Amino acid sequence: MKVCVIQPAYSMDPADNEKCFEGMLSLMDQCDDSLDLIVLPEYCDIPANTADAAGFHASIRALNARAKEAAKALAIRTNAMVFANFADETSAGFRNTTFAFDRKGNVTGKYYKAHPAPSEAKTPAQGGNGMDCTYSYSCQPPYVVEMEGLRFGFLTCYDFYMYENFPQLARENLDVIIGCSHQRTDPHGMLETIGRFVSLNTNAFLIRSAVSMGEGAKVCGCSMVADPSGKLLLNMESKVGLGICEIDPQAKFFKPAGFKGQPKAHWQYMEEGRRPWLYRPAGPMMIPDEKTLPYPRICAHRGFNSVAPENSLPAYGAAVALGAEEIEFDIWDTKDGELVSIHDPVLDRVSDGHGNVWEYTYEELLKFDFGIKKGEKFKGLRIPRFEEILQKFAGTVIMNIHVKIWDNDRPEPYYEKIAGLLRQYNCEKHCYMMTISDKALREFHEIAPEIARCVGFDGVKDDMLRMPNRAIALGCEKVQLFKPYFDQTSVDYAHQHGILCNVFWSDDPEEAREFRRMGIDCILTNDYLQIKNALS
Repeated sequence: MKVCVIQPAYSMDPADNEKCFEGMLSLMDQCDDSLDLIVLPEYCDIPANTADAAGFHASIRALNARAKEAAKALAIRTNAMVFANFADETSAGFRNTTFAFDRKGNVTGKYYKAHPAPSEAKTPAQGGNGMDCTYSYSCQPPYVVEMEGLRFGFLTCYDFYMYENFPQLARENLDVIIGCSHQRTDPHGMLETIGRFVSLNTNAFLIRSAVSMGEGAKVCGCSMVADPSGKLLLNMESKVGLGICEIDPQAKFFKPAGFKGQPKAHWQYMEEGRRPWLYRPAGPMMIPDEKTLPYPRICAHRGFNSVAPENSLPAYGAAVALGAEEIEFDIWDTKDGELVSIHDPVLDRVSDGHGNVWEYTYEELLKFDFGIKKGEKFKGLRIPRFEEILQKFAGTVIMNIHVKIWDNDRPEPYYEKIAGLLRQYNCEKHCYMMTISDKALREFHEIAPEIARCVGFDGVKDDMLRMPNRAIALGCEKVQLFKPYFDQTSVDYAHQHGILCNVFWSDDPEEAREFRRMGIDCILTNDYLQIKNALS
């Protein structure tokens, strides 16, 4: 199979947009019918840098239809499969899209960039280009297009950096990975390394097209072809033009899987020995992080505790299984410094134990039954450790973590330990810390500035703006309003200052609807399913 990558000139001057587009069309005209597969770079309809979002979208309006028609015509004229990237208009907005054209110019597939770059995801007001990225927050299998008995996978620009995705691509048994790219700031050595790494780890050919930042540039460019062993068959570096080579797209690379092992693909050898707990959480169980998951939300207070014992793994699991966006739980410390989940420190209400939780070691607490007070069917339930909650639910739900240790100014605040466990389980972006203590919120932020914080009710009842003002002073992202000590002015004032509003609490459907009408962002409830159904 004869493959071709087209590497056009790219300019940082927006005034060169039309000139760069015509240059790309000229290169397309140089392609002939000896070619079987042609790949063009990312954003063929934005062939030069744009000053802002307005210029970005103006280029799409001006060149999008022309670029698509040129790619279709190229496929028909050369009788080749063509892969080209443009903005694709959907009902939700424009998406960064790689189109697959067969030899007759028919569109056989559209790949939406799996990892839109921050500049694409941000709104114009945030300094971005406001592309539609909503699709990228749901679990999707790797996108595959089949043509002429070959399986094509895709990576677009920012996708090349997401190494966790490569094993997923490998399991699709791909023959070719199409890379429509820019990567305008990466030096050639880095681009070569990444390209070879992709091919070796997927056992597929990589055919990547980018743009030239100038004949002498040392960044961007590097349109390339790499084989499944990671060998570069073609590298255009910064040259403008066509890169052409021959490949056998169904050829594979197998190596001995360990000393005296049987031949396997590199990724298969890795899978044999992979230990999942050594890697960052990823895959279909993940939800968008705290800043990305949309509002309004419902938070299962102490888990779904109307059906299972409060602050227990069954209560949290029931809420997550029913689709809760958030769970709330409480943390106390034991005599030997273990962190456990229980609402108030006194054991008597929720277990057959007596006294305060901090009077016992963790091993001593395990002797008490934390399920029997809820009913015979929960007999034998033990108090959960904070780490056990993270082991089961990190990344699958947002965690509203009420640190009762800080509320009560215990001798050891455990800032480092709490932050360390959240980092160990890669949960920093899927949680926020709640307490009534401004001192603790300030001190914890010094330890873990990447973790969001929520201001709790400190008992002052006659100042409706006190909680938002505390959040403003502390730089916190949220307040957890406490009924009935807030009103519409509290919510509006918080929102005016970019602060999100939880409310503690509501188990009444009509009250919950009223909180929604007020603009409350997240309602805590003990009866998750009833409130979810009422607000659906």
